[in-house]
Order: sequence, then C-alpha cells, then structure tokens
Amino acid sequence: MNSLLEKTTDVSSLSPLTLAFVGDTVFDLLTRSELVCEANRPVNSLHTMASKKVCAAAQAESMRKILSLLTEDETAVFKRGRNAHTGGIPKHASSADYHYATGLECLFGWLYLKGETDRIKELYKAMHI
Repeated sequence: MNSLLEKTTDVSSLSPLTLAFVGDTVFDLLTRSELVCEANRPVNSLHTMASKKVCAAAQAESMRKILSLLTEDETAVFKRGRNAHTGGIPKHASSADYHYATGLECLFGWLYLKGETDRIKELYKAMHI
C-alpha cells in the first residue's frame, strides 16, 4: 500500500515504464518543492530552474551519484527501468542519459508505490550532496 492511496497493488508486477510514469512525477514534485522552499521566485524562473533539474542529463547525473547507495532490490529495479525499451529518445538527450533517467524514474515510482517515502527523501538528498 502506498502512502496516499488506500489501494494495494503488486508493485513488482508493474512494467518499468509504468513505474517510471509515476516516478517522473515524484521526482518533479521533489524538485519543484525544493526550489520553492529555497526562495520565493517568479513562476517562470521556477519553471526554468525545474526544467534544468528534471531533464534526462541532470537526472542521469543524479542517478550516478546514488548508484552505490542502492540496495540489491533497488539496483534491480533501476536496471529494469534503464533497460526498458522506451520507443524513442528525445533529440536533446543522449541514449545513455535517457536510459539512466528512465531507471531513476522507475526506482522512484517503485519506492513511492511501496510507500517508502523516507527512502525517496534519503536518496534525493544524497543526489544534492
């Protein structure tokens, strides 16, 4: 059961891209929250700053920072996401960065749906050290 919904789901049965679908929003919300808590800025500035932190290259760099901190299960989930067939890579992202970013999103979606928000916060904090 996750922390917000009162529904149970077998998280391990979800596809890596489904997990990434949720994880993308989790990562985006953490990033936006962090920026808003740093300072009261104009919304267009917040959007520009958030866009730079949630792009594939930035997410891949963040993932590389925490890779050694992952448990065996978390590493397996990351790899499932990284190796998922995404159907296309945006022009502005390298293939490696895009796949690492998808792995990060998959991991965050998996943790979120398992209700492990403290672990998400711990990993997110470690990305910014």
